[in-house]
Amino acid sequence: MTEHREEDLEERRRRLASELAVRDGKARDEGRAESNAEQTRKGYGMAMKISSEFISAIIVGALLGYLFDHFVGTGPWGMIVMLLIGFCAGVLNVMRVVGYVASPHPADRKMDLDDKGDGR
Repeated sequence: MTEHREEDLEERRRRLASELAVRDGKARDEGRAESNAEQTRKGYGMAMKISSEFISAIIVGALLGYLFDHFVGTGPWGMIVMLLIGFCAGVLNVMRVVGYVASPHPADRKMDLDDKGDGR
């Protein structure tokens, strides 16, 4: 009787070990899926940031050009020039975000501020 009981216990242990192995495999797969989903969300966020910076620079350039033309009366030339400047600013912003163009070093910015504003 005790032999039969021990065999049943061994069988249950084997079944439990196999079920735990299956659950661990599923947990690892879910962890990988969550990690991939998080990377995808970060990518979408970065894409939205880049596109909004690019589009907003173009819109601001066009708006400033339109206002310049309206008040000065230069025809479409102010808008054309400012639209191109806005496009260039948008491309520069995108390149800074992506990392192709570095932002000014903080020490350089501090030197510029010291040269301009303190009057020494």
